Amino acid sequence: MPKQIIIAEQHRIAAIFGEDQIEEIIVSKGTHQVGDIFLGTIENVLPSIDAAFVNLGNTEKNGFIHLSDLGPLRSKRNSTDINELLSPQQRVLVQVMKEPTGNKGPRLTGEISLPGRYVVLLPFGRGVNLSRRIMKESERNRLRALGILIKPAGMGMLVRTEAEGISEDLIIEDLDNLQRQWEAIQQEYQSAKGPNLLDRERDFVTRVLRDLYSADVNRIVIDTADGLKRVQQQLQNWGDGKILPSLAIDHHQERSSILEYYRINAAIREALRPRVDLPSGGYIIIEPTEALTVIDVNSGSFTKSKTSRETVLWTNFEASAEIARQLRLRNIAGVIVVDFIDMETREDQLKLLEHFNRHLYADKSRPQIAQLTELGLVELTRKRQGQSLYEMFGQPCSHCSGLGILARLPGETVQEVPLVPMHQRSSLESSDLFPDEREYPLTGGTDRNIMNHPNYPDRSSRRRRPKREENRTPQLVPKVVNENRLPLPKEELEPEPVVEKTVPVKPAKVKPEPPEPAEVVTVTMTPQEQKVYSFMGISPLVLVDREKEDNRNTIVRIALPGEELKPIENGKPKLEPESATATVPDSASEGVKEQAKEVVPEPEAKPEPVLMPVSPPASRRRRSSSTPTPQ
Repeated sequence: MPKQIIIAEQHRIAAIFGEDQIEEIIVSKGTHQVGDIFLGTIENVLPSIDAAFVNLGNTEKNGFIHLSDLGPLRSKRNSTDINELLSPQQRVLVQVMKEPTGNKGPRLTGEISLPGRYVVLLPFGRGVNLSRRIMKESERNRLRALGILIKPAGMGMLVRTEAEGISEDLIIEDLDNLQRQWEAIQQEYQSAKGPNLLDRERDFVTRVLRDLYSADVNRIVIDTADGLKRVQQQLQNWGDGKILPSLAIDHHQERSSILEYYRINAAIREALRPRVDLPSGGYIIIEPTEALTVIDVNSGSFTKSKTSRETVLWTNFEASAEIARQLRLRNIAGVIVVDFIDMETREDQLKLLEHFNRHLYADKSRPQIAQLTELGLVELTRKRQGQSLYEMFGQPCSHCSGLGILARLPGETVQEVPLVPMHQRSSLESSDLFPDEREYPLTGGTDRNIMNHPNYPDRSSRRRRPKREENRTPQLVPKVVNENRLPLPKEELEPEPVVEKTVPVKPAKVKPEPPEPAEVVTVTMTPQEQKVYSFMGISPLVLVDREKEDNRNTIVRIALPGEELKPIENGKPKLEPESATATVPDSASEGVKEQAKEVVPEPEAKPEPVLMPVSPPASRRRRSSSTPTPQ
């Protein structure tokens, strides 16, 4: 599979692409990097844990060395008591084997190793060892015999996989360079008086080529002219003065940064998110903790298989390949627990473990699957080499301290967070993480579609409907304040819009206007008409000549012919006082009283006033309902 190496020497970041995806990222940062050789002094010895703390010249964090890692310091004396081997203020020669993480300092070892292109020199080692990836027996015999002949006396040597098929002259030249490097370290050790850094691989380009370059690489891109010359010179030294014709070496000269052009910033931003989508619709969740890293596999929206067994097996296969890539990309190390979707048969479990092992084989950190537990969890370990992306580019939130939520307790008020529009704010700035060095912020790289370079997919935009820019409302997110930010040169950065602090203003409370009084309309209808109009759903207002067309604020009162209704207040009939009773004058004739009795119905038979809902006139609407619907 062809690969491409992208080197940002100005920012000391490199990435290797394979199948249009970033497989691995190398970042050279920090005061204690893997492979650094220090002259240190013993600060204190702790017999309770068989370890000691070593002062490396940095007062903030001391290095940690265990009894099992003393190397030549332990071989001089036949003792298992660390107090007899080390003492305070003793000078020691140590090498960083694990970079500092969190509150822990760097892990140190006394076993010094100097890596080269084809061999690794072990000044305090013994014998000749070969890489296990060299499979041919004839080649192993040749390299072993060569190693015995050229190995320096009193030292050890490890033959790397890249030495397979390489001529003896190139291997001997590589070993001679390592011997000269060791002699320079010894001279520095003798002349140094206090804790000091003795050796560090200064040339970032050489380190990247040594660790990433192989026969599968068909293109190398670098952002500096001097780095381009060093790449060509290094490849000529390794290839007998020749460079493979199939290999293209390019100098990045575009206006945009190489990190933005090749979307390396977008890849880092994606790698800091917990969710990773799978091609079939499933997804995985990666959650790092203090003790281990937990990975959960979910089928998501994948429903294309005919049976549930096929769905589970297909999703687990896709997840195992993506997990192997994410371990390298994020540089996750230590104990890792993967919760695959439960499988019914042992046959499916065996297929999954074989598929997972096949994808883990290409990882140089040598992940080892420990077991498949009874609960269906796959446990594995991965050797730590450098810091993970979380440690290099992530920092806890200043408001929630990395918890992800803000506590809202009874009786307490939560302080409002200043908000700025998301489109005016960079989600992550490396200058906040490394204030002592000039860095390019992780911005951009998500809106370009350039065809002549690997196209890293921005999976965050998957399954989203496009929105028009003119109708888009800017989303407000917490603003990150960087007090120690160092300004970058003008030639490295494009002008950015000035971000003004925006504080949300609460709208003033507006008193609602009092509603308009309802209009009361009285309609005279016989009981038979009431039944017919109600059954057909026709408004009684069709019987009244009115100019007003809006009937939403109208109350209709139904009265029988000759009936007098009580006045209405607030939508209810007004009650008359008990003392206000109707009286008939004595002078009234009996005929008038009898006539009143005939006109006014008896109280028992007198119906209550009927309030009917108002509907539009029958000429304006069509309804099939048998009863009117209140609005």
